[in-house]
Amino acid sequence: MRRPHPSGPAVPAVLTAVALIAVTVVLGVLHPVRRAPVSTDTLGPDNGEVVADYLARADRSLDAPDARREHWALVSFARPVTTEVVRDAASGTRVSQVLFRVPLDRVQTPLVPVSVAAGDAALARASVLAAGRAQAMTGETERQAQIAAVSSEELARNCACVIGVVVRGDHEALTALRSAPDVRAVEALGAEAVAGRFAVRPLLPEQVEIVAPGPDDGIVPGSGS
Repeated sequence: MRRPHPSGPAVPAVLTAVALIAVTVVLGVLHPVRRAPVSTDTLGPDNGEVVADYLARADRSLDAPDARREHWALVSFARPVTTEVVRDAASGTRVSQVLFRVPLDRVQTPLVPVSVAAGDAALARASVLAAGRAQAMTGETERQAQIAAVSSEELARNCACVIGVVVRGDHEALTALRSAPDVRAVEALGAEAVAGRFAVRPLLPEQVEIVAPGPDDGIVPGSGS
């Protein structure tokens, strides 16, 4: 007995589906989905790293074979400094980011990074921008809000609160910067590093043995707690 033939419309439908799949595969090959770039570059010490080891590692980073090319680098200061000190110390490089942190005894204050345009005028305005950002870092507790308020007030006064800067310069400029007063370390990335695609973890001036958070049991000025 003869089996019934498949209905007419079924075969064209199957062929159409196969054709669509083939077109999709071809388009996927010709126009692949772009994946976000993965960045593993980091400037600064690792949590728990011995400070002496980091300082030695930072010094070794200046021994780049491509010394004539410019590099991104993190400059860490031995003590918090003003933007004027940064201007004088880093005059041979392009300052790209300023890292502010108000020093309060036994109080964990927020890190306030500020990107700056080229020129001394932009650097001089950085503390005012940092004050506005610190004011918005109210946190989730009353203590955090008090710390944010005090940090904002100090930054608005252009306090000595810069703990590090990200700069760009050639080997000669970075080596000279390493010898500048108040500079504790200069760590450079490879010349192929791209702006905005590396993380920055500054070395805090109070970190002298191990890179770890300090105490946070001190009294916030003006709060009584």
